[in-house]
Amino acid sequence: MLNLLLIFVLQVVYIALNTLRIVFVVKNIMTLASLLGFLEMLVYVFGLGIVLNNPTLLGMIIYALGFAAGIYVGGYIEQKLAIGYITVSVNIPNKNYELIECLRNEGFGVTVFNGEGRDSIRYHLKILAKRSREEVLLKLIDDHEPRAFIISYEPRKFKGGFLLKVMKKRMKKQQTY
Repeated sequence: MLNLLLIFVLQVVYIALNTLRIVFVVKNIMTLASLLGFLEMLVYVFGLGIVLNNPTLLGMIIYALGFAAGIYVGGYIEQKLAIGYITVSVNIPNKNYELIECLRNEGFGVTVFNGEGRDSIRYHLKILAKRSREEVLLKLIDDHEPRAFIISYEPRKFKGGFLLKVMKKRMKKQQTY
C-alpha cells in the first residue's frame, strides 16, 4: 500500500515539475527550466523504477491517476505564480474618463484609441500588466464599465513604454536599500 501511495505522489510531483518546466521554457527562463528538468528526471526515474519493479494493474492505474493529478497541480501552481505579462484590449461604447483615470492611478499603463464600430465611434483601451494583477485589472474594468468587451492575451516580447520605465525605477530603488 505504501508503494502505491509513493507512486501516486511521485507522479504528481513529476508532472507538476514537467508543467512548470515547460512554462519556464516558453517564457525563456532557461536556467530555472534546466533545474526543474533535472529534478523532473530524478523523480521520473525513481517513480518508474518502482512501477516496473513490481508491475501490477493497480500500480499502473495509480501511476496514471498521479499523472492526471499532476497536470492539475502543475497548472494550479503556474496560475498562482502568474509569471509574465498580459495585454488586455478593452472596447467600450463611451470614453469613460473615470475608468481610464482609475486604471492609471492603480499603476496600469493605458493607451486610448478611437475606433469606428458598426453603429458608432467606440473606444479601445490597450493595457499591459503583470499577470499577477490580471484579476485586479479585470475587476476594475467590470466595476466601471460592465458592458466592456475584453480580450486578454500574453505578449511574447515588448520593448520600451510606460511599464518598463516604472519597472526600471523600482529596480533602482530596491538596489539602493
